[in-house]
Amino acid sequence: MKTIIVLADSHGNVKGVEKLRPLVTENDYFIHLGDGVGDIRELRKDYPEKAYFCAGNCDFLPAYPTEGVLEVEKLRIFYTHGHKYGVKNGLDRLAERAREKDCSVALYGHTHTPRISEINGVTLINPGAMRLSGENAVYAYLVVNGEKLTSVLVGDALR
Repeated sequence: MKTIIVLADSHGNVKGVEKLRPLVTENDYFIHLGDGVGDIRELRKDYPEKAYFCAGNCDFLPAYPTEGVLEVEKLRIFYTHGHKYGVKNGLDRLAERAREKDCSVALYGHTHTPRISEINGVTLINPGAMRLSGENAVYAYLVVNGEKLTSVLVGDALR
């Protein structure tokens, strides 16, 4: 069994990101889905073996990847910010890209709206935007056990 913390759209909310430090310490992976990748600089430095990230439309360093695949146990997870797949207008293109990458899970941000849905056998998870909740940490918590995924959206902005 492996656990993953997923966050997105922190937009400069380093203080909120740092609130997740105890969770990063206790969990196997953390993923930042863009628009504030610089906000996890210290976490990336302290936990390089756990850190995965991609650039969003507001991350201007071209060296950052715009998408990736993480294999956890027997589950393949596609992650991206979402702007290149038009997620504000629907999730079909994102689900299709995940399937092209042989992934059954797609993580995305960009819309600032926390959401868990499914399209054509692909589970789509958006942790929401940390920035919208001030200093509060808003994120997704994933548990992977073999091929099984359990996901929960966590944070004050969800109440």
